[in-house]
Amino acid sequence: MECPRCQHENPAQSNFCLGCGACLAVACASCGADLPAESRFCNKCGTAVMAEELQSRFKSPESYTPKHLAEKILMPLLVPHAAEAADAAGLITKPSQHSVQETIARFEAAVRAKGWVVFTELDHAAAAAKVGLELLPRTVIVFGNPKLGTAPMQKAATLAIDNPLKALVWQDDQGKVWLTYNSGEYHLGYIYPRHGLTSNPENRKNLEQFLDGVGNEATR
Repeated sequence: MECPRCQHENPAQSNFCLGCGACLAVACASCGADLPAESRFCNKCGTAVMAEELQSRFKSPESYTPKHLAEKILMPLLVPHAAEAADAAGLITKPSQHSVQETIARFEAAVRAKGWVVFTELDHAAAAAKVGLELLPRTVIVFGNPKLGTAPMQKAATLAIDNPLKALVWQDDQGKVWLTYNSGEYHLGYIYPRHGLTSNPENRKNLEQFLDGVGNEATR
């Protein structure tokens, strides 16, 4: 099947050109069946395919570029799987309905409302700008609860390299804002043991509920 735009020869029944990403199918105006681009009549109902219908498939070539296809077709498929992979690695990632700054403000307010402390923010984009580089928003919020975290560090000084907890508010290439943090299971089930500390299931459950709660308040 030859692409009307770039003349690349594609396998039969292809929906998109392998050379330029153009759509190679046209829908029948009568029955809606998908037809090859070179069709003159619908093989389902026999309706003639109008020339303007064929031309309309290619009147905006830039809208069918490989980049467009990747952003509009592949990204929605890949992002959920990327989030699943992150979850498996101990990271929880939530999509935010708010801007970066509002997500940060909402997260910090939720943390403080629970009696916890927000220690600082690390703005990686601002740091990059100071050395003449560009970086999409990546702001780390450092937060914790000294009433809960001091005793474990008294037992294991090296825990201080991982504590306090951190959350990352970031923006992807499509402008979508996300919140990412280590799961309670990862923090108490992996980080603590590597410093020779133990935790009980109840503590893990409580931390998971806390993180899920403040995360939801920040992003919804």
